Amino acid sequence: MATKNIIKTILLLETGLIFFLGSALVTTSLILKGEIVTVPDLKGKTPEEARTLLSRNLLSLSFAGTEFHSEIEKGLIISQDPPAGSKIKANRVVKVIVSAGSEMVDIPDLVGKSLEVAVQTLASVGLSRGIISQIHTPRYPAGRIIAQEPKPGGKVKRETAINLLISQGEQELKYVMPDLIGRKADRVLSKLKELGFNVGNVRSSYYPGLEPGIIIKQTPPHGYAVQKRNLISLEVSR
Repeated sequence: MATKNIIKTILLLETGLIFFLGSALVTTSLILKGEIVTVPDLKGKTPEEARTLLSRNLLSLSFAGTEFHSEIEKGLIISQDPPAGSKIKANRVVKVIVSAGSEMVDIPDLVGKSLEVAVQTLASVGLSRGIISQIHTPRYPAGRIIAQEPKPGGKVKRETAINLLISQGEQELKYVMPDLIGRKADRVLSKLKELGFNVGNVRSSYYPGLEPGIIIKQTPPHGYAVQKRNLISLEVSR
């Protein structure tokens, strides 16, 4: 009877040992093998949405760069590696490429805007300032854009330079400065102001042999081209 109990005890110990070793082997195998998960489809999703999906499947997110894409909005995922539906071990990394938006952008209408506003507008859509040309015209105030090339409404690649034609305002007429020396200052001053010229300094100096009020010096001198906004200075006898 005692012998039978001993044998039964030995058998139970052997069975337990076998079970223990078997469980250990299975556990070790699972640890070494790792849990297999399915990679979700991340295309068209934001990085935040992708990160949430991956975390549910015991995976993590890594950025592999950005690319232009004509259909997928800027900031959304274009592609992934491994691809959607792949079976991989848990705790692996899924690399994604994010859209930088379309490479083609709309050309804004810059006519009538100031150069400063135009440059800011171009930068905001990914374009740059090109060649600047200027002409006189009464149609637009000085500093306003008259025309642009390429014209607004079309599409161009990002970083394209837009050439601008800018108004210098209405062209001022130029006059030849007359010889005012020896003339009566009061008459000359009255006429210059009547015609809209900018008369500035009028100073007096003693000049022997001349009666008071006669022009003895002028700036600009006789023969120079002047515009009405240019300052005219006179020196008069006293």
